[in-house]
Parts: sequence; structure tokens; C-alpha cells
Amino acid sequence: MLSPLPLISAPPVAFGNPLPLPDRYTIWPYQARFRQAAQAVANGIFEALDEDLDPYVLLLALPAEDESGLVSTDVFLEPEDCGFDAAAFTGAMARGQHIQFTADWTNPENTLMTEPMIQRRAHAIGLRYSVQEVLEELDNQGKRVSFAGFPIQIDRHFVIPVLQLNRKIVSSYPTLQPNRFYTDGRILPHSLLSAAIVRFNEECLKSLTEPEPGSGQLVRPRDTDELIRAAGKLFMDTPAQDVGMNPSATKLFTTCNTISSLRYEGAEGVGKLLLARRGHPNLSEIFALTCPTPLTDYRAVRKLLEMTTQDVSLLADGENVYALGRQVGHYDGTREDLFVINFVNHYAWEFQHDGQVLMRAHYGLPSLPRTRLNRNKFRRDLKRTFQLTNPEKIERLWDVVMEASRQKHGTLLVITTEALAEADRLKLQCTLIEPVPLTPLITRLVTAIDGAVLLDPESYCYSIGVILDGKASGHGNSTRGARYNSAIRYVDSSPYPCIAIVVSEDGLVDVITKESLREE
Repeated sequence: MLSPLPLISAPPVAFGNPLPLPDRYTIWPYQARFRQAAQAVANGIFEALDEDLDPYVLLLALPAEDESGLVSTDVFLEPEDCGFDAAAFTGAMARGQHIQFTADWTNPENTLMTEPMIQRRAHAIGLRYSVQEVLEELDNQGKRVSFAGFPIQIDRHFVIPVLQLNRKIVSSYPTLQPNRFYTDGRILPHSLLSAAIVRFNEECLKSLTEPEPGSGQLVRPRDTDELIRAAGKLFMDTPAQDVGMNPSATKLFTTCNTISSLRYEGAEGVGKLLLARRGHPNLSEIFALTCPTPLTDYRAVRKLLEMTTQDVSLLADGENVYALGRQVGHYDGTREDLFVINFVNHYAWEFQHDGQVLMRAHYGLPSLPRTRLNRNKFRRDLKRTFQLTNPEKIERLWDVVMEASRQKHGTLLVITTEALAEADRLKLQCTLIEPVPLTPLITRLVTAIDGAVLLDPESYCYSIGVILDGKASGHGNSTRGARYNSAIRYVDSSPYPCIAIVVSEDGLVDVITKESLREE
């Protein structure tokens, strides 16, 4: 969604040692470099969220008055072969002015803003909305969906970064309803993706308003994880606002991370917290606390979490835990005023609404509620590792892996071309079985015990309960468990083509290949 921000003109170029300028450009000297840097930032954010989002960044430049009052008539696109016709945007400026002068601009901050500031803000919002309208017409149910960024005036043009994502992937994730607002009129993000888009646009905004517009992003990019965390914090403002709390004071994202990180008498926190106004018609209190416990009293909340069960949860109003209770009756999801924080295990939690997971967080890093495995990526991994392209064999392996991913206590599959030889080599640290083609039923049985399951690309299993070996490498992760790190060691040191599928107890599924380790 579009977040109204004031239009800011880029300041003049500062004295110093500017970067070398290109010989030819159409908008301003750093246009191509800025777009490349913005593309790199977008790749980092959205490929981390879902590699199939396939982000693409282009720049749109609309004519504006210069200091002498002259108006350019040219519309430019960077790159020119981005797939859009510049002529489609010729009416965007007029449409933006129409929106500016006809829309009802509620501005609770107008006492702190001068009239020119209010007008520039309204102009920026109108221009952005008009460009978004054109983009939606051009997308027209195509494979991509476009999002207009913040208009910034540079010389004689308004420069607008445009982010494009894969439409099918964007629409595959559940979201809250759009058009929810902060009390100051800003739009609340309705999903982690929309929050990530806002954070990306903010990075572009900061870069384009520096003394040398667009050059700063080239040398000072923010860390991808930092931007995704910032998006998670922004998204969790939505439930706080919807239950009547001040998002900036509530800080739900930080609160949930901290509670999930704590242990009680050595045990990890597991349970649910129902977030809604007290007296919600779909909440029933079992018993109430005489003195409600602030959510920011993390250890006290973690202790209370020990009393929760499968159907009994903590009840919180966004500020305090006030009771233990359960959800009752039929909840009307369109209300969007009852949310669930599900503490899965140590440092892992989910944000849910109306039975759907909207965001997951693991060790403080938010992620989209992706399916446990990506079928297309798994198919590519099989092709790259084993040159396996037979649809029937791929489908059999996919069924096996999908069944293994449902194992509540986690498991580990190792697919290798030399499964028989490896089973014999590791026979003193595994249970050998007669070779059998794995079916979902057999997979469910053999993954119920500790240790890895060894199979070949034909789906034949040769041993179970395998204790893997392998030399230590620099690819381990101290924040992950022994199962994950042993899989990395085995794959990294194996002389044979192999793939390891690690299913963690918290529901994470990692597919480890030699190629993926080299790409780290």
C-alpha cells in the first residue's frame, strides 16, 4: 500500500570528491548507478523472503519545474527497455494534481507544518497515487505487480523508483485487509511483504535526498537482515493499532522476540497469547489476574506461559496480560481485532490471524509463512545435483520429503547416489534395512526415530537412524542444532553427489546441497 510522505527535493551537490560521472545520462548523473544499487538492495530483501518473488527495479522520471520555472516535457524510464512505454505516464502529473486538490487530506499534524509543507506533502501523495494507477493499468493481470515509490524532485524531474514483484507469489501469501491507518493518517502495512516494500522505498528515499542523490546507497547499503527486521517491527504495529494501543509504545515485535528467547527452569516457551481488547465477544476468561502483568515484564509473562495448554492461552490487550482463557464462538475475520501470537519453541514464534500464519520469526528474524518446501527449487536442486529430470522419480522424492517435513520432532533425509555404499560404510552407526522404495507411510515410520534416513535418487532406502560423520567446515551455524550442522558437515565432505533435507522441530526445512554451501 502507499504510505503518504512529504515530497522532498534533493539538496544541491556538496563540495568534495564526487564519484566519477558518466558521459551520458537522461535524468541525473547517478541514475544508472542508483538503479543498480537499488536492485541489489531489493534482491537482498525479497529473495531472502522468497526467492521466487524475482524483484525488479526501474526508475520513472516525470517533468517538473526547475528554478527558472521552466517545465520539461519529457518522461524518462531507466532502463529504457524496462517493458513500459514512457508515453503511458504523460498524464500522470495532471492526474496527480487533480488528486492533490480534490482529495480529503486529513492532517492531524497541520499545526506543526507550514502551508507550503502541507502542499508539498499533498502533491507528493497525489503524484504517487496517480503513478500507481497507471502502473496497475499497465500490469493488467500480467506476471508482475508494480509498486510506486516516493517522488523525489531532482533537477527538472520527479524521480519515482518502481519495484516489481512476481504477482503469483505475492498473491499466494495471506494478508490482512488493506486501508488501515495510523492515527496520524499514515497507512499501516497489511503484510510482511508490504512492510518490506515500505522499508525498501525508505532506503531509496534516503539515498535520493543525499547531497549527491543516489550515490550514498552505493557505498553504505544496510544489511539485509536489518531491513527485514525493520519490516517485521513495522508489520507488528498493525495488530497493536487494531487493538487500540500506541504502536510506538507497544513494540510488539521486540516483546515477542524477547519472550520467545527466555527459558523457564530450563524449558523453552511454548504456548499461545491471544491479543484483543478486553471483553472481546470471542474470548472467554477462565480466571483473571488481580494485577495484570505488563507484556514488557518479559520473565513474568514467560512464567505465565507455563500454564497454557493446547486450548488455554494467555489473554492480553496489547499492554498487559490480564487473564487465562480461550477463544470461543465463530470469529468474524473481517473484524481484524483478534490476533494470535504462537510461541512455537525457543526463539521461534508466529503471528496469526483467523487461522492463518501471517509471519514467522526465528531468532529475531521475521520471514514469510512459506510452504515448508519450495517445489520448484527442490526440482532444480535435484537436476543440478543428480541430473535428475524424470517427472515420476522427482514426484516420488517430493512425496517422501513432504511426508518427512510433517515429522513433529524433526528429522533428516540424505539423498545420495552412493546410498548403498554409504550404508555399508556407516553400518556400525546406523540400522541397516532391506532396500525398500519409500512411500509416505514408510517415510512416516522411519523418520520417527533419531538419526538420518539414507536413500538414493530412486527413492530406495538402505539405512535408518544413521549417525552422520564428516569433517568440520566453515559453513556451520552455532545458532542451529546438531542435526543441521551434522548435515552440513556430511554434505560438504562427501565425495559423492548428495542432498540433505533437515526438518527442525520448529517447522523450518532446509535443503542443503554442495552448491548452496558454496554460495554462502
